[in-house]
Amino acid sequence: MEKTLFEIAKMDCPSEENLIRMKLDGISSIKSLEFDIPNRKLIVFHHGEIDQIEKSILELNLGGQKLKTEHTGQTEFKEDTNQRKLLWAVLAINFAFFLIEMTTGLISKSMGLVADSLDMLADSFVYGISLLAVGGTLTRKKRIAKLAGYFQITLALIGFLEVLRRFFGAEKLPDFTTMIFISVLALIANGICLYLLQKSKSKEEAHMKASLIFTSNDVVINLGVIVAGLLVNWLNSNKPDLIIGTIVFVLVIQGAIRILKLGK
Repeated sequence: MEKTLFEIAKMDCPSEENLIRMKLDGISSIKSLEFDIPNRKLIVFHHGEIDQIEKSILELNLGGQKLKTEHTGQTEFKEDTNQRKLLWAVLAINFAFFLIEMTTGLISKSMGLVADSLDMLADSFVYGISLLAVGGTLTRKKRIAKLAGYFQITLALIGFLEVLRRFFGAEKLPDFTTMIFISVLALIANGICLYLLQKSKSKEEAHMKASLIFTSNDVVINLGVIVAGLLVNWLNSNKPDLIIGTIVFVLVIQGAIRILKLGK
């Protein structure tokens, strides 16, 4: 048995973990995967060569880099029997906030909230694909990944067009209080999701280091929308909202491309 240590520079939250798990699903030489999200590390326990595994990780463009491979006598691995329940829980939270942010974003005329809702939807897709693919064929997983990826890109492109329309048009200012309030709730929701998934890893991580939450891209986005709301009020302009919306739409498309890579 061999174990190979990878550094995954862009592994910020559990959704990237699930992307990697799905990408490596079906490689028979893999015995077990151990993720360390706070330190952005992945240990792969496997038999034989690492080439196919390394290639699959690199294809996701998450900044994966092989650090070392060594022999190990470990043959038994702990399985988390609650993983499926946890995935359903975080899927429900992310999808609920997709609906909340999309609705309030349209009502308050905030593209930042609309864009963040799509980011929540993107995470929902990752957890959903992971759940739906369990017990299914590789073809089924690829089909679901392609549909989710293209749907996500379509929504993001529509969002870009709306940003352009509002940038050159005379739109009312977004409701900055709604932007801030909903983003604070989304920030709490992301923290809960990260806590639930990390709590299942080990007792040491159950206490949640403060730095753990703030390594997540999702949390950075929430904070960005909050700052944009404050700037909308301060500058009396919708430009900060449009800027953060554009940035998040770009991130959503990048996430969609990673999902599409699962369909290859």
